[in-house]
Amino acid sequence: MDDKKIILPKEFIDSVKDLLGDELDDFIASYSKERYYGLRRNPLKYSKEDFEKNMPFSLEPVEWAEEGYYYQEEERPGKHALHEGGAYYIQEPSAMSAVAMLDPKPGDVVADLCAAPGGKSTQIAGRMAGQGLLVSNEFVKDRAKILSSNIERMGISNALVLNESTDALANRFPSFFDKILVDAPCSGEGMFRKEENAIPEWSLENTKMCHERQLMILDNGAAMLKAGGTLVYSTCTFNSLENEGSVNEFLSTHPEFSLIESKRLWPHKDKGEGHFVAKFSKAGALTPSDFSGAKPSKSEESLRLQIKDVLINEIGIKEEKVSSLLEGRTLATFGDNIYLLPPKITSLQGLKVERAGLHIAVSKKNRLEPSHSLALCITLNDLNKHVDISDDEAIKYLRGETLNTDPDLKGWTVLFLRGCSLGFAKADRGILKNHYPKGLRK
Repeated sequence: MDDKKIILPKEFIDSVKDLLGDELDDFIASYSKERYYGLRRNPLKYSKEDFEKNMPFSLEPVEWAEEGYYYQEEERPGKHALHEGGAYYIQEPSAMSAVAMLDPKPGDVVADLCAAPGGKSTQIAGRMAGQGLLVSNEFVKDRAKILSSNIERMGISNALVLNESTDALANRFPSFFDKILVDAPCSGEGMFRKEENAIPEWSLENTKMCHERQLMILDNGAAMLKAGGTLVYSTCTFNSLENEGSVNEFLSTHPEFSLIESKRLWPHKDKGEGHFVAKFSKAGALTPSDFSGAKPSKSEESLRLQIKDVLINEIGIKEEKVSSLLEGRTLATFGDNIYLLPPKITSLQGLKVERAGLHIAVSKKNRLEPSHSLALCITLNDLNKHVDISDDEAIKYLRGETLNTDPDLKGWTVLFLRGCSLGFAKADRGILKNHYPKGLRK
């Protein structure tokens, strides 16, 4: 493919000239070259070995993120049925560096304060392996909805998706989180090659506005982090004001924090777009989190027994998986919809909630039906029965069509494509009745 020509603003070039020195010409030239395309394996669905065995794409590893791969643009994995099942997340390779530096672990209590559309939150959740609590927040309502849909698609069961200001979160969750990611709103200079429409919107005035907003979010993040906790700050921009400037000003006003490391990714040096990441530690010793949860009421206990019966006896989910989902977690009902709140969350009062954890079931005429979200968080190892379908059958399923199956199969079943759950169907007399949500059908 021929090189393309991108015209960069002179003021932008002047703002990064001192950072680049004699590399400036190489940097400018990189904007006329084709960019790299990346996707990230979903560890909630696949081991590394199984992922590489099952994917129908040519993939090369991303060096700074163990889940990351480069793919060829013409293969278009975003159009494949596996994308709808959350087998992977399409993500710019450099953007994977922030969560790699945060290094979330199973059992951590983590906040992603500027989380839409969900690339970094879903990467965090993958590393947490369904254990612990993830609070994913997005201030803009429409973007929070996109974030929520990606949390569902990737089969994440332990995330609370909120639509709050970081000020409100700081008041609600003081000294609460083990790890916090601030992937801050920025001037987006690092995305000029990927999103050329961002170039005319760039200005020095906007970088100053972003810097002020970044400091406000960092202040609130500092208040929410436990002593001994880790905070990672990232941007997809180049200028020193929004990067080292924000870091240094934050440190000057928060002496309890120390800078552990920082990293820049450049498009002329690395196989990705521009990114900046800085890791801080808060003084003190980190105390372990209590995940015991509130004791269920009698009415909730009855509902829990109903849910267990449906999951184990009607769907065929193994009892140990059901127990791990329910243990220490509170049920909440919103109309006919039943949610399993994430660990450590027993009340949503006063919060602007976009997704209240795992949508586990729907109440219909004195019976319970499993939700689509539940299907997406189930793996082959969790089930005593399932149905494998082909690529062609998967396309029909995503359209809402019925499929043929073994006449002896009865009732609810989860459909799998190349080892990835796509959703529920109900088997009867050799036909799989389609239960893929109508709003998601292609």
